[in-house]
Amino acid sequence: MDALARQQELVGRVAGALRAAAGAVQRYETHISWVLVAGGHAYKFKKALALPFMDCSTLAARRFYCFEEYRLNRRLAPDLYLGVVAVGGGRASPAIGAPGAPLDYAVHMRAFGQDALWSARLARGRLGGGEVDRLAASLAAFHGQAPRAPAAAGWGSPETVAGAFAATLAALEAEAEAAELAHDAAAALAAVRAWLARRQPAFAGLVAARRAAGMVRECHGDLHCSNLLTLGDQVQAFDCIEFDPALRWIDVIDDLAFACMDLGCRGRSDLAARLLNAYLEHSGDYAGLAVLPDYRVHRALVRARVVLLRARQGGAPDAVRRACLRRGRSYLRYAQRCTRPAGPVLVAMHGFSGSGKTGVARRLVELLGAVQLRSDVERKRLPGAGPVAQDLRYGEDAARRTYARLGELARAALRAGWPVVVDAACLLAAQRRGLRDLAAELALPFFLVDVRAAPATLRARLAARQAAGEDASDADAAVLAMQLGSAEPLAPDERAQAIVIDTDTDTAAGGGADRLRAASAPMLAALARGRTAAG
Repeated sequence: MDALARQQELVGRVAGALRAAAGAVQRYETHISWVLVAGGHAYKFKKALALPFMDCSTLAARRFYCFEEYRLNRRLAPDLYLGVVAVGGGRASPAIGAPGAPLDYAVHMRAFGQDALWSARLARGRLGGGEVDRLAASLAAFHGQAPRAPAAAGWGSPETVAGAFAATLAALEAEAEAAELAHDAAAALAAVRAWLARRQPAFAGLVAARRAAGMVRECHGDLHCSNLLTLGDQVQAFDCIEFDPALRWIDVIDDLAFACMDLGCRGRSDLAARLLNAYLEHSGDYAGLAVLPDYRVHRALVRARVVLLRARQGGAPDAVRRACLRRGRSYLRYAQRCTRPAGPVLVAMHGFSGSGKTGVARRLVELLGAVQLRSDVERKRLPGAGPVAQDLRYGEDAARRTYARLGELARAALRAGWPVVVDAACLLAAQRRGLRDLAAELALPFFLVDVRAAPATLRARLAARQAAGEDASDADAAVLAMQLGSAEPLAPDERAQAIVIDTDTDTAAGGGADRLRAASAPMLAALARGRTAAG
């Protein structure tokens, strides 16, 4: 009997002891662990395996990595991780915490229902935008506080990242062949290799710049939807990478890319866009958009490799094997699809404070997979943007600097291949012209979305928003009065091309969603044309 079989027998006997004490035991298995759940507690055993990316073949290694898992995961999920326990009592009657020489170790966790996992919530159509927003805020804060990679370490360097990509491609090719998916994988891997080769020179320079800027930090490293859960009103990420520092000391955008990729691959590109934009709003890390496409493709390949490895592990039930093969194909197709991204477009919002343009912009962002640039957020990031009077915040100098900043961010995002929605009032002709000229300079489609509401509605919404105190905008009745008095109406050519959305009538008639889908149709068509041209 080999070491893994002996360990499996041991875990089975521990399960029997737990069943005798708690009455029922649930057992789960991944490609690298077994988990026993009983009496509101979970015990996670690391398999006695030596894999290319992890070696837990010895008792000492399993003990070390159990303590590492406990230490690292308490950063993002302190309520879930309770400690590390030993199995004692001898091989004939092993039990958690029994006296005697340790036979194995397990991470002790608080149990949770499998329906709390985002993978399950997505499958049931229960994952909401609020949960995504909370994850974005949590990740941005976590990344902002995480230690930076030491200068002497090679983590996150161009050579390390290139080596990781190459190793994943080679390993995935072997896994696909072993799982009898070589034919399915061939086209996807060929497309990915060609795409990465075209991007490599520029990508290497961006990776080096990101590392020099301190964006390689001690992250989670495995942020797919089966490692995210919602318990009550709390969203937590668990089961981070503990077995290889190089897999968690990564660019923070690489960490985020995993969750964005998995949401997109599972058919929720709208939630992926929402996660990205909420994260950027909190972190301000728009420079990461230039490298996110590469990391997103790599994360799809990583996940394909993992599920294919699980599919061919001995003892995997047929249903599990078939499910893993389906997921493997899905990740491969997603990676290939990401090598042909949509061509970028620039969308400028137009409307008074309280018109609802930010809500319209957010929905367009989800429909287009775009980046949303909010004037109310970027204004506050400007140097010297402290607590000053509202007439200064919304005055000429503040507006000039804000729109200049929006233009800079839009230019960088568009050049990186992202559709962009500039969420600003754009009440002056020069402000609109600047964005239209930017699109013309980059030879990209430009759209103007004119969001309207009656003055009484504007005032009522601003009052309600101020009372709630949860929005980035500081606009009040005085700011609105200033806007109404100084706005420059759309010129005839602008009116002819503008997409009009009236948030009074559209919402009242219940056709807001239909109107938004209709409004996004020409934008989606432009994105598709850009994808065809790029391909």
